[in-house]
Amino acid sequence: MKHLKHLSILAGLTAGTLTGFTAAASADELVLSSWLPPKHPVVTGVIEPWAEQVADATEGRVTVRVLPKPLGPPPAHYDLAADGVADITYGLHSFTKDDRFLRSRIGQFSFIADTATDGSKAYWNVYGGTLDAQAEHEGTKLLGLWVHGPGMFHNNQRKIESADDFSGLKVRTPGGYIAGLSQDLGITTQFMGPGEVYEKLSRGVIDGVTFPMEALQAFNLTDHIKYSMKIPGGIYNTSWFLVMNEDVWDGISAEDQAAIEKVSGEALAELAGGVWDGADTRGAAYIADKDIEVYDAPAPVLAKIKELAGKHEGAWVEAVSATGFDGAAALSEFRVQTSVSN
Repeated sequence: MKHLKHLSILAGLTAGTLTGFTAAASADELVLSSWLPPKHPVVTGVIEPWAEQVADATEGRVTVRVLPKPLGPPPAHYDLAADGVADITYGLHSFTKDDRFLRSRIGQFSFIADTATDGSKAYWNVYGGTLDAQAEHEGTKLLGLWVHGPGMFHNNQRKIESADDFSGLKVRTPGGYIAGLSQDLGITTQFMGPGEVYEKLSRGVIDGVTFPMEALQAFNLTDHIKYSMKIPGGIYNTSWFLVMNEDVWDGISAEDQAAIEKVSGEALAELAGGVWDGADTRGAAYIADKDIEVYDAPAPVLAKIKELAGKHEGAWVEAVSATGFDGAAALSEFRVQTSVSN
């Protein structure tokens, strides 16, 4: 295992964390770097249960220790696994600004799924299958793919009643497709980790954020949001990965690899999707008595989003075609599996 690479990243860790980290290198456990708050639903409902399932499936021969602090910033997490700084990581494809995950963008578009469960299963089936996701995750073993619930548009300045109402707003996006779509709508976008949103909203640095419903509760944003707009199938989504360093994976016995795969892949997609859906439901109940107006996007707004979304999808299909894949057919199949029409 290549645990000692990139010491500059590790320099900021406490001595206690480092001691535990180096000890793990010689023990029969794998280290997973986690960057979300420890009580976030993805950590408590997806990552930690999956780690327990791995231990159970391999009868304790492979265990996963979730670190209490991340080994680097959120955008670095794919490379932390690929380079062997961590054994396992998770993250968003949109955090990586180059084109290495070109085909993954199928999971970021507007109008793709009304629930995270449907979206996550379709994402694993289509991107993980038809579009050969493993080939884009070089240096790692791809263990999981999922998406969150339908992305919404939240802000504290005005209700969006026409496409012109987007213009001039300063909004945090997670990068990728939704950043481009937002810019097309006249929005000034800012990229930051989700943990930074509360501070930037409360200080007026940003006016809003693109998040699923659950995030208003998870990141304590209800005092700084006044309007939340829903889009059928989501105005966007985020595509997530769970990966293991390739050399570490190759060092696991074939028997235990098969056991880990059984609790990963489609099973993990369904688990993650269910967790997101539950969190969205709780989030909606939580804000029901808050001073936030939740409303459906008006027809003129939907029409403009569909127009711009179509251009982004067309450009993606053309780029994917150049790599030998049929993006249009894949996107169509995705929507068939989620029963969402565009």
